[in-house]
Amino acid sequence: MPDSRADCLFCKIVAGTIPADEVHRDDQVVAFRDIDPQAPTHILLVPTTHYETAAEMAADDPHGLAALVVTAGALAETEGVAAGYRLLFNTGAGGGQIIFHTHLHLLGGRRFRWPPG
Repeated sequence: MPDSRADCLFCKIVAGTIPADEVHRDDQVVAFRDIDPQAPTHILLVPTTHYETAAEMAADDPHGLAALVVTAGALAETEGVAAGYRLLFNTGAGGGQIIFHTHLHLLGGRRFRWPPG
């Protein structure tokens, strides 16, 4: 079941009430290291405005969604993984989404297989 905004973990990180290992913050995006990394570089990028899914955000704020991707590209450069990385949105419970606040995974520093999963 989706988190309400008052109980949303990522809203609390954006607000600064829960600490995170932040690597980027601006008025649209907060990025921080995942606490359970699945690659040597694993950063979560979240919009500062709450949207439950990437699809919802794309419909309401396509420029904000683009800001997540642009920021991920810049962080890939900073992290030294720009030669090859993966960007991933899990959307909905059936798609593996656990926290219902749009978030983009930036994964790098290892080889990835295709198909994923």
